Amino acid sequence: MESSVSFGVILAVLASLIIAANALVAMAVLSLILKNDSVSLCFTLNLAVADALLGLAISGLVTDQLSTPARPTEKTLCSLRMAFVTSSAAASVLTVMLIAFDRYLAIKQPLRYFQIMNGFMVGACLAGLWLVSNLIGFLPLGIHGFQQTTYKGSCSFFAVFHPRFVLTLSCVGFFPALLLFVFFYCDILKIASTHSQQIRNTEHAGALVRAHRPPRTPNDFKAVRTVAILIGSFTLSWSPFLITSIVQVACQECHLYLVLEQYLWLLGVGNSLLNPLIYAYWQKEVRQQFSQMALAMKNGLTTCLLLLSPRDGGPEGRRESVRYITTMSHSELEG
Repeated sequence: MESSVSFGVILAVLASLIIAANALVAMAVLSLILKNDSVSLCFTLNLAVADALLGLAISGLVTDQLSTPARPTEKTLCSLRMAFVTSSAAASVLTVMLIAFDRYLAIKQPLRYFQIMNGFMVGACLAGLWLVSNLIGFLPLGIHGFQQTTYKGSCSFFAVFHPRFVLTLSCVGFFPALLLFVFFYCDILKIASTHSQQIRNTEHAGALVRAHRPPRTPNDFKAVRTVAILIGSFTLSWSPFLITSIVQVACQECHLYLVLEQYLWLLGVGNSLLNPLIYAYWQKEVRQQFSQMALAMKNGLTTCLLLLSPRDGGPEGRRESVRYITTMSHSELEG
């Protein structure tokens, strides 16, 4: 009972942090999209939305874990909850793949990138992503072999879904996607190496030769670094859960469900907290947007306090203070 309550508390804290962190990143990225009209940032926004939905999905499990005495959950309701968790996690993983492919395309085909990745293509990619994610999440509900034959009333992932489902996802989705990530990144590193060599050659010759196609900007390669960190985080977070699930399928006598559900599953879900932290730290434009949002909130709070507090000079003095704060705010933002 105590372990169940402890697990529920950890789950509640993790869900709250995931929702809060991704909501902040979503607001920052949405502001950037409206400001810069950048369609590629829609993928970053979608990642924050998918991770926030995952946090919302696992928050539905908190009540069951914290209720004393333990309250049994209907199998259908538990299956729907776990399907929602799985579809949100799948959307997060697929969005990381889409971001990796987007950066690969921007560096591989810089001349045609904006022709290919227009608003319609981005919308189609996101619509297809959510369709596939929901198909993955709700797949066990339609295939009897992916469901557990017995259910004891305590809602958890493996209480309703058989490890064969995770084995299928690993073999069909996770490991092929990982190989694709490695291919993308190796090819990008090759392009980056060639690009750096060209810069050194032109500088050595004493003249910068204009290329026939737009040069790749340093921001493209910085974005690739962020994607590499995202992929590494995703791999380290979900690999232990998936590999241990495969071991459970191969070894029926091994009872690894407790380790899978209370440790390794939480490690995988924690990836949805790492994603917004990675973007907040490594992505310069997101970091700058956070600074502007924090400054705007600080100035707004200061203005409210000045308007509410008594001050020498009466209303005119308060108006002068507000004008001063507004001027300083604009100066700081421009700086």
